[in-house]
Amino acid sequence: MRMKKSNKIIFTILGSIVAIYTLFPFYLVVLNTFKNANGIVANPVGISGISFSQLMANISAVVNNSNFNFWYAFGTSVVITVFSLVLLALFGGMAAWVICRNKTKWSTAIYMVFIASMIIPFQVVMLPLISTFRDVSEFIGISMLQSIPGIVFAYCGFGGAMTVFILTGFIKGIPYELEEAAAIDGCSPEGTFFRIIFPLLTPVITTVTILNGMWIWNDYLLPSLMLGQNGKVKTLPVAVQAFVGSYVKQWDLILTAALLAIVPMIVIFLVAQKQIMNGMVEGAIK
Repeated sequence: MRMKKSNKIIFTILGSIVAIYTLFPFYLVVLNTFKNANGIVANPVGISGISFSQLMANISAVVNNSNFNFWYAFGTSVVITVFSLVLLALFGGMAAWVICRNKTKWSTAIYMVFIASMIIPFQVVMLPLISTFRDVSEFIGISMLQSIPGIVFAYCGFGGAMTVFILTGFIKGIPYELEEAAAIDGCSPEGTFFRIIFPLLTPVITTVTILNGMWIWNDYLLPSLMLGQNGKVKTLPVAVQAFVGSYVKQWDLILTAALLAIVPMIVIFLVAQKQIMNGMVEGAIK
């Protein structure tokens, strides 16, 4: 009994240390949005110099900054994230269902290709990716770089592997008898997927959508490569570069812009955390 109690105390202490270590950067961001640039440089960790009026002044300076163009960058991030998530959920579900239900060597090989692509670091393919997109743009006559359709297509490619992997594991637990009954009733394969399979995928699709959404919304490297830092189309993480100069960095505005970009994801996570846990648990049971 004493051993169990001591182990619980040790795990509690270790968990607290990990939580503090993880949340400390977020604490610095929130804290320093209440300070001006001089206050951040003078005391970035302490609470001295914080002011609610300074927070409002920082938010106003960020939102009204013509170089940052907050609302345009916010709208661009929303459009890219929403379209990418819809396409990932739709085509990822279709691919996972076909791979799971077709017991052939080809389906197994395709599934293994999806799995193998998950272990390839993005840094390995980022330069060939830009070169390929440039060549494709010249071939089809439509710009895939510095455009929303191009980066949505790229996100579908990079996020498809994890989506198919998770959904395939869930679909394996769905009784095949449901699909056989639908076929006997005259339902087409497309109707079987959209009327039976896709609604059953709602819990796990919710989980995958939130995980992909947080990644896409917060991603900096891919948008900075495909959209460029000086292009017209910018997401929020890329637009923050407007406050970073060669010799001067406006830390008060940088941190405030970062906080404004973080808040939507925090709200969505807090609202949907129950669905995330339910999706993970159901996926594990399946």
